[in-house]
Amino acid sequence: MAIFTGVVAAFWLVQSGTGGAGQSGGFGALAEMMSDIGPIAICVLVLLLLASLYSWAVILGKISAFSRATSQSRKFIRAFRKATRLNEIASLTGDYGSSPLAQVFEDVYETYKRQTGGSGPPRNLTPLERTAQTAASTAITALERRMTWLATIGATSPFVGLFGTVMGVVEAFHGIGVAGGGSLKAVAPGIAEALITTAAGLFVAVPAVVAYNQFSARIRLFASATDDFCRELLNSLEEMPLRSQTQGAPRVPAEMPREAERSLYK
Repeated sequence: MAIFTGVVAAFWLVQSGTGGAGQSGGFGALAEMMSDIGPIAICVLVLLLLASLYSWAVILGKISAFSRATSQSRKFIRAFRKATRLNEIASLTGDYGSSPLAQVFEDVYETYKRQTGGSGPPRNLTPLERTAQTAASTAITALERRMTWLATIGATSPFVGLFGTVMGVVEAFHGIGVAGGGSLKAVAPGIAEALITTAAGLFVAVPAVVAYNQFSARIRLFASATDDFCRELLNSLEEMPLRSQTQGAPRVPAEMPREAERSLYK
């Protein structure tokens, strides 16, 4: 798309300068103009094309991953609050593998089982708190994977295109020197090359920057909701000593603190 737009812009420049004489052979003129592009511009366009393909692969992958994480987190938090026993929730975590909340619960529950054997109140909440923090950090780090590539592509693509622009201008001046004058025929190949690479750089960079900013906001929301769920889970574990006097197995309180009431999971 970026390359095509740049080609169209350059072609319009050439056609407008020639008074539309080549209208009947427009596609032939376009092909001829592309054939005049130098090897440096071709390398720039190939590099930008690869960057664009990779950035769109990351964007589409992140959209899918965030959609699954959001959907499964909503379902998991509802199941968590409806359950009456921790082992009931633990049996469901495999169904919500993409949810950072389920990942946190699974790690905390494993630490809890090592402490208590799977029943009774926890002996020490400090290891559980550390496990929850580590699990939350690991889950958010997984969501951030390959985000740096989007930032890098968004920041560097305009400069890669600018390099092609500079080389196109150099080619235009070289054409002037060879022709001995500033005719359109002498400068058109270099100007076309500059326009194509400039447009390509911009069209590669803009989607990457927009996607990076949007995904960063989503990740911050995931992080806040996950931290809130950690507090909610630890609160339920802290209440076990009070409930263990009347219940034989660890249970989730009927009315739990709604810490994870973030918009992401509503």
